[in-house]
Amino acid sequence: MPEERTLSTLLRVAGLAQIVLILGSVGIPLVLNWKEGLAPLSKLTRQMFLVYSLYIWITNLCFGVLSLLAPGHLLDGSVLAACVTGFILGYWLLRMVIQWSYFDISELPSTRLHVAARWSLEVLFTALTVVYALAFTHNLGIT
Repeated sequence: MPEERTLSTLLRVAGLAQIVLILGSVGIPLVLNWKEGLAPLSKLTRQMFLVYSLYIWITNLCFGVLSLLAPGHLLDGSVLAACVTGFILGYWLLRMVIQWSYFDISELPSTRLHVAARWSLEVLFTALTVVYALAFTHNLGIT
């Protein structure tokens, strides 16, 4: 188990990575051609899809800001710290599982840039899962 100082650094890096992720995700609607892809859906379904997307965006932003600015609070061993790091762990673990087992990526562009971006995201989701698992187990006192 890494020492608290190392975990704090890992959380800061994870926070920065999540902020970079949300900045990069601004281009997803263009890359995946959401305008055309969502056009056949009802107006309410399109609106709900966009609201869900914004929920994900703001969640990632909040995880990033919290991890970047307050890693000590996420590692203080309190019940709240365990709950928050456990929640973030569950979020990224589920995202990783969905990425690998559910998404049909056959429709994604297959240029080198897009393939590199997809692999980078998979590495990022895995790394975030590991960092928050370490923080969660730290908060539980598991060494």
